[in-house]
Amino acid sequence: MTNDTSQPETGRSLFPELWDIGGQIHQEIAGLTDEQLDWSSDEFEWAKWSIRRQTSHQASMLYRWMLLRWGQVLFPDGPGLDDDQITALAASETDRALDENLFKDIADITRALDNALALAKAALESHTVDQMRSLTIESKQGPHWDLMIDAHPTGIDRNAETGISVLTMEGTFRHMYFELITHLFNVQRLKRAQGLEATVDLPKVGYYILDGWDISEA
Repeated sequence: MTNDTSQPETGRSLFPELWDIGGQIHQEIAGLTDEQLDWSSDEFEWAKWSIRRQTSHQASMLYRWMLLRWGQVLFPDGPGLDDDQITALAASETDRALDENLFKDIADITRALDNALALAKAALESHTVDQMRSLTIESKQGPHWDLMIDAHPTGIDRNAETGISVLTMEGTFRHMYFELITHLFNVQRLKRAQGLEATVDLPKVGYYILDGWDISEA
């Protein structure tokens, strides 16, 4: 008679890429000057946010999903942050980004991003695949989701009339990863617009490869 010591797979098996994306972001922005980090253009919608702002958005996006929308599920005893910290990271007056009054230096922004990714990895490792596919939240999303939903074969059930989506934990983390990749694509476009070469071989996944997505270059 043998004992079955196998353990159920954790969420890490669904998204091993989240263990690589932080290094890819760091690699892409390494060595950029403040002028290069802050270059933007009103000519294209994607270019209105500078590389610094794109990176700040990547960090804040993770915090907004995990702390504000999934907070009670992921952190039933609290995330170890006070209200002011949560506001600065996930609900500041800076549009969809970290509080720009507190997170100005790129090192501070990437540190916040690294901490957010650490929270995401811990959540994946502490939940089984079954849990990630059964736990859900509701979230109201804008019309941009009418296209983005095409990147999600499972995990997100969207009501186009009400704009309300039911997202599993798996669907949410897939969305977060796709957001990170898409804004890294924007960072690469912003570099090319300044005559700089992209560094990372970007995975061909997520939103930026969808038919109808704006992949224009400046």
